[in-house]
Amino acid sequence: MNILNKRNLLLFVMSAMISGSVFAERIKDIASIEGVRSNQLVGYGLVVGLATSGDKTTFTGQSLRNMMTRLGITLPPGVDPKAKNIAAVAIQAELPAFAKSGQSIDVTVSSIGDAKSLRGGSLLMSPLKGADGQVYAIAQGSLIVSGLSASGQDGSSLTVNNPNVGRIPNGAIVERTVNTSFTEGDALIFDLHSPDFTTANRMAESINKVLGENTAKAIDATSVRVSAPVNPNQKVSFASVVENMLVIPDDAPARVIINSRTGTVVINGKVRVQPAAVSHGSLTVTISESPQVSQPNAFSGGQTAVTPKSNIKVTEEKNHMFVFNPGVSLDEIVKAVNEVGAAPSDLVAILEALRSAGSLHAELMVI
Repeated sequence: MNILNKRNLLLFVMSAMISGSVFAERIKDIASIEGVRSNQLVGYGLVVGLATSGDKTTFTGQSLRNMMTRLGITLPPGVDPKAKNIAAVAIQAELPAFAKSGQSIDVTVSSIGDAKSLRGGSLLMSPLKGADGQVYAIAQGSLIVSGLSASGQDGSSLTVNNPNVGRIPNGAIVERTVNTSFTEGDALIFDLHSPDFTTANRMAESINKVLGENTAKAIDATSVRVSAPVNPNQKVSFASVVENMLVIPDDAPARVIINSRTGTVVINGKVRVQPAAVSHGSLTVTISESPQVSQPNAFSGGQTAVTPKSNIKVTEEKNHMFVFNPGVSLDEIVKAVNEVGAAPSDLVAILEALRSAGSLHAELMVI
């Protein structure tokens, strides 16, 4: 078994060790307050100052013409400004909850034309809009581009990372505040990141032990309603107390996750196998060609001929069967697979066969 396969099988054991331990989590790490969330912003703009690595598209020139018109400069009719040092870009940002006017947020800038690189460019003032079409921030500043692209006259080129995407730390200033429902009502609703009835019930019980009976009630597998003060100042202090309480989340359902790109397989500690016998082996067929040359006798008038000859060899690995006992745990599964020399890809086939035979009751997820 090669090093990669050993490393992947090690992931199984680590997953079992982690899943087998009981950890108490803060409520703020496993849930969020309903209505307190970030909002996505998007915008369109121009990056200038590029070293002849800009766009050649028509809409970029049109954008430049419109910008110059707003600045009081009118180009002659029919003139197409084909500047090579500008690029049309899409701008993305995330507006955090409770962000106030005047605060700064980071932005990501991506080329939407045929620009070769955004390195060295500066974004001109561009509005960022939300899903409702309103402007919530204004972006502007110099780009930080980690990518690099170079080309030679013979057509050869070299690209490191992506030179057409850059970031501007604190590159946008918030202009509009998004209202939240945090200060409204006499309750806070905490939504679990991973819905689970047991975890929701445990969260309600933990809150009630500290703050009194019936303070918290589980609404469903996701939400827990907690009675809170109406006064905003008191509600902030109350939320701080609640989100730092400890809860023991319930274990995840039995699950096998398969990464189809890397071949990595992760099995959590809740996976159990019913009695089953497994035989793992493979046939290897080797076909080799050894052409035979037939040479005619002298003065016979014949011609040299090549006669094909194939040698076929079939070998089979002599791997023994292994037995899974009732309720076998994850480390026993890994041990059995290692003993027969199976790779993680073979383990996937074994698990699928066990599931088809009704000996494995777990969810198989391919990512």
